[in-house]
Amino acid sequence: MLDGSVKARLDPALDALARQLHRAGFSADAVTVAGFVLGLGAALAIGLNAFGLGLGLILASRLADGLDGALARQTRPTDLGGYLDIVLDFIFYGAIPLGFAVADPAANALPATVLLMSFYANGASFLAFALMAEKRKLVAAARGPKSLYFTTGLAEAGETLLVFVLACLFPAWFGILAYVFAALCFVTCFSRIALATRVFR
Repeated sequence: MLDGSVKARLDPALDALARQLHRAGFSADAVTVAGFVLGLGAALAIGLNAFGLGLGLILASRLADGLDGALARQTRPTDLGGYLDIVLDFIFYGAIPLGFAVADPAANALPATVLLMSFYANGASFLAFALMAEKRKLVAAARGPKSLYFTTGLAEAGETLLVFVLACLFPAWFGILAYVFAALCFVTCFSRIALATRVFR
């Protein structure tokens, strides 16, 4: 939901930075992997109750996640790059709730599990829709050029980042944030199922 408006504001700055990275010889895939490593570092820091460090690493990771696409557009987007981007993003999104569960199992294990279940359902609805859309040669441009068909919803990358930032700033709120965001993820999942029912019937 936030991604469209945020993307329009961030793209010029990301493109300018991507041009500098391209001139320095960095590849989009290297930036994708670097962002993933930073994301895993964030999960580890959160698991060790270093929430400030975790927040910084999350923000750095998501910067890299925005830069890899911009850098790919400076050169030539590849199927491998698109594959790595989506798979490593999904692992990152699962690692952060796991970090909160490790940090305080008694308080966070159940909400983290519910949140991870919602991520699993939402991700499955997203990827299955993209697969069927590819089979039917459908095209989506709601979020600009993508490696696969991209359906929008209430719970997207921007909302996920906002929840992770708030959880790092206010760790005691993680349970409430997780349950509320899980509900939004389930709404997004079921709305995508309803869309698929109309489109693929």
